[in-house]
Amino acid sequence: MTDGAIAPKLFALSWPLVAGNLLQTLYNLADVFWVGRVGSDAVAAVSLMFPTSWMFVSTAMGITAATIALVSQHVGAGEDRQADHVVGQTVLLTLAVSVALAILGYVFRHPLLSLIGAEGAVYTEALAYIEVIFLSLPLTFLFFAFRAALQGAGDTKTAMWLMVASAGLNVVIDPIFILGWGPIEGMGTRGAAVATLIARLFATAAGVYILLRGDWGVQLHLADLRPDPDRLRKLVDVGYPASLDGWARSFSAVVMAALVARFGPIPTAAYGIGLRLMSVSWSVSGAVGQATATGVGQNLGARTPDRAASVTWTATATTMGILFAAAGLVVAFPAEAMRLFIGEQPVIDEGVTFLRIVAPSWAFFGGVMVIQGAFRGAGITKAAMALSFLSRWIFRVPVALAVAFAWTVTVPGIGPISGLAWGVEGLWWAYVAGAVASFAVAVVWFRLGTWREGVIDRGATPAASDD
Repeated sequence: MTDGAIAPKLFALSWPLVAGNLLQTLYNLADVFWVGRVGSDAVAAVSLMFPTSWMFVSTAMGITAATIALVSQHVGAGEDRQADHVVGQTVLLTLAVSVALAILGYVFRHPLLSLIGAEGAVYTEALAYIEVIFLSLPLTFLFFAFRAALQGAGDTKTAMWLMVASAGLNVVIDPIFILGWGPIEGMGTRGAAVATLIARLFATAAGVYILLRGDWGVQLHLADLRPDPDRLRKLVDVGYPASLDGWARSFSAVVMAALVARFGPIPTAAYGIGLRLMSVSWSVSGAVGQATATGVGQNLGARTPDRAASVTWTATATTMGILFAAAGLVVAFPAEAMRLFIGEQPVIDEGVTFLRIVAPSWAFFGGVMVIQGAFRGAGITKAAMALSFLSRWIFRVPVALAVAFAWTVTVPGIGPISGLAWGVEGLWWAYVAGAVASFAVAVVWFRLGTWREGVIDRGATPAASDD
C-alpha cells in the first residue's frame, strides 16, 4: 500500500475483508433464520443477546486494533522481525483477557439478563444462548488476533478463506442443532450457540497453525510467547482506547436493546432482524476501515502521510457510495427483506418502519467507520474512541430518551421540559441523528492532521530471540 495507484490496491486489500465480514454476518443471519423457525420469543432472545455478546467480542477487536497499527507500521518500515514479536505478545494478551471475560460473563449471566430487560420465555431462551457464547470467547479472541496479524502484513485473503470454511460449516450444522436431526435433539437458541462454538473452534485451530507455519507474511515464534513488559505495555497503550471504543459501542447497543424491549417482544424481534440487515453495511464499512488502517499504518511507517490521507478519502467516498445504493434497495423492498427471516406480520410491519427510517443513514455510519479505521492505523486510537462515544452517548442515546418516551422534568429558570413521546419510532430516528452528526465531526477531526506521526519506536529490537 506504499506505492502505485491507490484504488486498485485498496480494492485488492478490502474485498477479502468485506467477504470475511459478510461471512461473519452470515453466522448471525443463519442463526436468526433458523431460530425464527422456533418462534418470536427465540428471535427476541437472540436479538437481545446480539449486542451483549458483541460487547465482549468488541474487546478483542480493540486489542487487535493495536496489533494492526504496530504490525503494519513495522512492515512499512521494513522491520519484519519486530512485527513477528508483536504477534506473539498479542496472542498472550488476547488469551489472558478473553479467559477473564468469559469467566466474568458466565458468573454474572443472570443479573446481566435482568439488567437488559429479558423476561419470561425470552429470559429462558437468552440464558441458554449466552451460556455457550461465553465459553466460545477465547476462540473468538484468538481468531481476531490471527486475522489482525495477517492484515497488518497486507494479507487479507487467508483469513477470508478460513471464514468461508467456518461460515459454511456453521450454516450446515445450524439447523441440526437448533431444530434437531436424527439422533440429535433440537436445542433451540442453545443449538445456535453450539453451532457457532464448533465453527469458531475450527477457524481458530487453523489460524494458529498458519501463524506457526509463518508462510503468510508474519510468524508466531514460540520464543515470542515469553512476556515482554515493554511490548505488552505498548499494545495496551495503543489498544485500550480501542477496547473502550468497542465497549462504548456495544454497551450503547445493549442500552438501545433494553429501551426497545420496553415496547414489547414485537418491536424487539423487528429490531433484532433490522440490526442483522444493518450489520451487512457494517460488514462492508468495517472491512474497508480495516483495509484503510493497514494502508495508513504502512504509509506512516514508510513516512508518506499524504498518501495515507489519500487512502482514507478514497476509501470513505467509495464506501459511502456503495452503502447509499444498498440502502436504496432495502428502502424499496423492506417487507421482502424482513420476510427472509420471519413470517409474523406484526414483526414485519415494525421492521418495515425501522428500515425505512434507518437505512438511508447507513452511508454516514460507514463513513465514520472508515475514518475511525484510519485513526486506528495511525495508532491514534483515542480519536476513534472519542468518535464512537460521541456517536452513541452524545448523539444517539440522549436523543432516544428525548424523543421516544413521555417524561417531564422542571429545570430551574427554564421551566418544565418534556419528552416527545414518539414511541419506538423515536428510537429509530435516534440512530439517524447519531450517524449524521458523528460523520460531520469525523471529517473535521481527520482534516486537522493530528494523526500523521505514527506510534512505532524505530530501530528497536525484540526482547525475545528467534526460535
